[in-house]
Formats: sequence, C-alpha cells, structure tokens
Amino acid sequence: MQMMHIGSYDEEPATIAQMEQFIQENGLKNDIGTVRKHHEIYLSDPRRTKVQNLKTVIRIPVRKEK
Repeated sequence: MQMMHIGSYDEEPATIAQMEQFIQENGLKNDIGTVRKHHEIYLSDPRRTKVQNLKTVIRIPVRKEK
C-alpha cells in the first residue's frame, strides 16, 4: 500500500501509524521482511521546498491475512 505524506520528515511516523491502522482494519498484514522493504519516494527538493510542503510517497508491502 502507499500513502502521500505532506510535511516534515519528522512527522512521517504519524502517517505510517495511519497506514498500519488501515492494514489491520482491512484484513491485510504488513509484509516487510528480508525480501520486501519499506520504501519512501521523495517528490520534493528539501533545499527548495518549505518543510510544510515536502511531499513523500510512503510504501509498505502488504499481503492478505490468511
């Protein structure tokens, strides 16, 4: 699954917590392991963008709960 985070990198844990809640509520399981990893895609240049406008796509691999 993926979610757009807008704001400071320090505030990403709150976005990840929302993602984890969605995963649990929808019968999915976090599938981060040795093969599948958490990814972040930085869409903004922190040297040119105000902190509150930074955009990051956060991706967490998931699988269906068995």
